[in-house]
Amino acid sequence: MSIWALQVIPGGIAVDKQGLYLTTFQRKLLLKSLETDLRPEYRRRIEIMLLADAGQSQTQICEALGCSQETARHWMTIAQTGQAHHWSDRPMGRPKAVNEQYLARLQELASHSPREYGYSFERWTGQWLSKHLTKEMGIKVSACHINRLLKEMGLSTRKTGKTAQKETDTKNSRITISNLSPNPEPDFRWSLNFAKTSN
Repeated sequence: MSIWALQVIPGGIAVDKQGLYLTTFQRKLLLKSLETDLRPEYRRRIEIMLLADAGQSQTQICEALGCSQETARHWMTIAQTGQAHHWSDRPMGRPKAVNEQYLARLQELASHSPREYGYSFERWTGQWLSKHLTKEMGIKVSACHINRLLKEMGLSTRKTGKTAQKETDTKNSRITISNLSPNPEPDFRWSLNFAKTSN
């Protein structure tokens, strides 16, 4: 590497203008990005790729930047495979799975019977809401977290007092049989009460 081909990037790292992996466009893009106010993790990604392009080994890069072998190896591979211009496509940290759209859909589902969506059961559970939303939106959230979200929205998959009473009323239904003949005799009605008995 000749002296004239070196460019010093912020942090005092010398980079060869005619590198091993990066295109001219990628190199300019990365160098320009370093001039902006970046999070340290993003800056390290760029520096790893520029150093790899300059012929630095993984060990040398780790020593220069104080990063792990895994991080250096990953971003070196990104540079070697021609993907360096996608350095910001992978956000840092855990992605936020639950957004406003997800919450709105959860609320909509929880407010309606599962039967309206083709299920055979009458009441949602956190587990079934999780499965349905994973299938529909591609976002996997645990059943426990679904129940926490429902609680925050003032909803629940558990029976409320009204729901439990309605189910009890339905189980103890009354059937009334009346005389349907058109004769003028007095109206005769039978009333039957069905109650659940224990065996």
